[in-house]
Amino acid sequence: MIKEEVLKSCAGKNVLITGGTGLIGRQVVDLLCKANAHVKIVSLDKVTVNEKAEHIFGDLTNFELCKEVTKDMDFVFHMAGIKGSIEVTKTKPSSHFVPALMFNTNMLEATRINKVQKVVYTSSIGAYASAEVFKESENLEGPPMDFYAGWAKRMAEFQIETYKTQYNLTNYSVVRPCNVYGPGDNFDPENAMVIPSLMYRIFKKENPVSVWGDGAAIRDFAYSRDVAEGVILALYHGTNSSFVNLGSGTGVSIKELVETLHSFLDFNYVFDTSKPAGFPKRVMDISLAKKLIDYNPSTSLREGLENTWNWFVNNQGEYLKKQNYFKG
Repeated sequence: MIKEEVLKSCAGKNVLITGGTGLIGRQVVDLLCKANAHVKIVSLDKVTVNEKAEHIFGDLTNFELCKEVTKDMDFVFHMAGIKGSIEVTKTKPSSHFVPALMFNTNMLEATRINKVQKVVYTSSIGAYASAEVFKESENLEGPPMDFYAGWAKRMAEFQIETYKTQYNLTNYSVVRPCNVYGPGDNFDPENAMVIPSLMYRIFKKENPVSVWGDGAAIRDFAYSRDVAEGVILALYHGTNSSFVNLGSGTGVSIKELVETLHSFLDFNYVFDTSKPAGFPKRVMDISLAKKLIDYNPSTSLREGLENTWNWFVNNQGEYLKKQNYFKG
């Protein structure tokens, strides 16, 4: 649980959250609205996540818009991103890479020009080179494992480094979250990640639910509220223009994930070993985040999955109102 003093530091502040209708962003919005910050959201999603926040429908690939919305802001959380399955990002890499590169560059430069007091940029585990365990001091050489998306994320991180080198700016903080899930996830069956994809197919009574691989692959699944707290902690404590990992700190096999879902949902499932399972293991080391920004994720896998399922059942069509960069 995030400390009260951290949230109180945001009271009365003008705060902009790009991607505030997204998976992590909406949780940051809720926390800061409760802390009595003056919150603005910029997004291309036609979704309202909190009545206390001002929602601006706008395209951040427009630099003039970025300069306009960052003016007079105390804090900016740049969390806008493009989420899609491995397959869709492989087949439509430009749809992922180009807009991300544009809105990252625009937003960061706009915050610099407008002298925003504090900025957090949300990068990704995909910016790392391939490995089994990801630590901030390692896996820094070689191409990013999520090739196109990873390069877009890395370029924004490099941009922040240039601000520190040339302008001596240390008010930018960077976080690299892992596989995040929770309310507001992308449940589009065409490009959803593993947890929302499974939930969608369970809800649609697929019988049996086919799970790719043998279930042995291990991933780090972090609940969105925990990660949102980590993002706010990064703003509060700062990361000195470098990055910290935000994950659960625990590896979970796909088999364990499916069995946890099965513990509170009634469905049949089968592992399809003819399908690829992906990398055998991807887990984040979060020891630096614990030390540097007092990050302490506390949501159990079952609790997070139950919260996500209950939200999805009541908001099945929300994904249809969200910007989809991969259509057309």
